[in-house]
Amino acid sequence: DGTGYGTDHTVWGGEVLVASQAAADRVAHLAPVPLPGGDSAVTNPARMALSHLWAAGLGWDDRLPAVAALTVEERGLLRRQLEQDVACVPTSSAGRLFDAVSSLLGVRQRISYEGQAAIELEWLADAWSEAGNADTDAPRYRFAFGPRAAALVLDPAPVLRAVATDVLIGVDRRAIAAGFHLAVAAAIAAVVDQVAADRGTRTVGLTGGVFQNAWLVTRTRTRLEQRGHTVLTHRLVPPNDGGLAYGQLAAVEPTALVYPIAVK
Repeated sequence: DGTGYGTDHTVWGGEVLVASQAAADRVAHLAPVPLPGGDSAVTNPARMALSHLWAAGLGWDDRLPAVAALTVEERGLLRRQLEQDVACVPTSSAGRLFDAVSSLLGVRQRISYEGQAAIELEWLADAWSEAGNADTDAPRYRFAFGPRAAALVLDPAPVLRAVATDVLIGVDRRAIAAGFHLAVAAAIAAVVDQVAADRGTRTVGLTGGVFQNAWLVTRTRTRLEQRGHTVLTHRLVPPNDGGLAYGQLAAVEPTALVYPIAVK
């Protein structure tokens, strides 16, 4: 999902949870990066892109659209924020990662509605497919898997490095967008395989605002089903905040739960 307050007092949003109706265990998550300025980073994907580059140890090349979108003064302020850890809450948000990649590709640097950067990034991936390209024609990006302590960590640094390089050498933005989505789907499948081996569960629910992305859901579901997992997706309850509210009700007061109806 985009943003949620985690039990460790950081901002969650890219988690793998082993859950029952009453409890959840966080078994994997995206590597945390600073969320500089809180909501200002949410509405300015360029800030999130530079934060991701900084966390990955990558330079802010002026030729990258995300870097060019900020003035020298804005970049200086942002760098000081990151280096001095001022107003920078750690976040593992998948939504903010999609925002960062959208910004790196020059798709969207500021948003006027929630999810705009990610939605327009999905359009690029869709355009890649609509042009007759196969998924196998897209660049192959891979997440790294960090040291496992309490939970498995998915590190996007190698993906960001490859995306930035491809932007600089002029690779088709549609191909990069498709390659990024496929990397996310592959990472999810790899983590689910490991969790299933550890915990013995093979039922997977894809939920959160990121899974409003039909291009991503289709590829993720295919990979998981090919590995023998049962995949649950949303039909009547939305995967974003509306579904979150419904899930809270289900956890806190299951006897009050009513089956949702479709409203025309």
